[in-house]
Amino acid sequence: MMRKLKTGIIGTGNISGIYLENGNRFDSLEVVACGDLNVELAKAKGEQHGIRGGSVEDVLADPEIELIINLTIPKAHASINLRALEAGKHVYVEKPFAVTREEAGEVLRLAEAKGLSVGSAPDTFLGGGIQTCIKLLEDGWIGTPIGATAFMVGGGHETWHPSPEFYYQTGGGPMFDMGPYYLTALVAMLGPITRVTGSARISYPERTITSQPKFGQKVQVEVPTHIAGIMDFASGPIGTILTSFDAKGASTLPRIEVYGSGGTMLVPDPNNFGGEIKIWRAGSKEWASIPLAFGYSENARGVGAADMAKAIVSGRPHRASGELAYHVLEAMHGFHDASEQGAHYQMRSTCARPAPFPLGMQPYMLD
Repeated sequence: MMRKLKTGIIGTGNISGIYLENGNRFDSLEVVACGDLNVELAKAKGEQHGIRGGSVEDVLADPEIELIINLTIPKAHASINLRALEAGKHVYVEKPFAVTREEAGEVLRLAEAKGLSVGSAPDTFLGGGIQTCIKLLEDGWIGTPIGATAFMVGGGHETWHPSPEFYYQTGGGPMFDMGPYYLTALVAMLGPITRVTGSARISYPERTITSQPKFGQKVQVEVPTHIAGIMDFASGPIGTILTSFDAKGASTLPRIEVYGSGGTMLVPDPNNFGGEIKIWRAGSKEWASIPLAFGYSENARGVGAADMAKAIVSGRPHRASGELAYHVLEAMHGFHDASEQGAHYQMRSTCARPAPFPLGMQPYMLD
């Protein structure tokens, strides 16, 4: 039986609950500790899940821990990643991989120098929904892919989130908040991107919070909140993406569609692990619903970290890799750069398309 990697979680906010709940279900992880700047919160979370809770320093200094799962706020992602690597630990981080390309590059270089692995959310592309779509594409259900569209349209977070300010600060905005889900899914299905262009704007320079407990407070918007982009994929398809916090009404746009020489595939919401897949094949008169062929259709957050742990022990590449996350981060910045400069942005990075899961894989076993 293959050993499990001793794992510590840094950052015990809301998202940590599902990682702590799922972590020890996998055959490659053993979550043994959690830490936070708020030590009392970490201790309470640790007690709740039967693990050690303490400070960030406690987790980083623990010689037993081999892998860090970094669930801090986006602005702290790179610094915690670097500290974990300096401490000789592999690290898996929530999205985005980092706020800037420079920070992300520094993380990748340090990991390579130390012979350590880095990975990043989102891992929703490893869910049954996107994995089934990848299988359908590989099996030619819609022929040769020629294009794709992706839409994330909403009205922003100030109406419901208790602390929505960071969504409108550097590192936030709809592209950096939700773009990783959509772009990672597209790269997992179609491969890396070679060129992007786009237009971006701040539609409302000031937002008023209408949720509790900060009702009535004003938020100054620092980042574009409506971004329309175009992508050229190395494999040939042309993609479009729209991310917006500026739509005050409803939207009926699909989440993702992929168009091929032999049909169209309606892809589930990439923010989730499952969802409904529909295909309209050339010559058909209606959509056909396709059952999921893979597991992890419920909230399986942590599967990316577990896959990385299995890869570290077995010596194979992991799927939610730092290279994939960097490529997505560069594309997100590229849309903004193209808008500011009025020109196409040529991607400097590339990545391997993540290996799909094999059919028939047992639950919580990653090979």
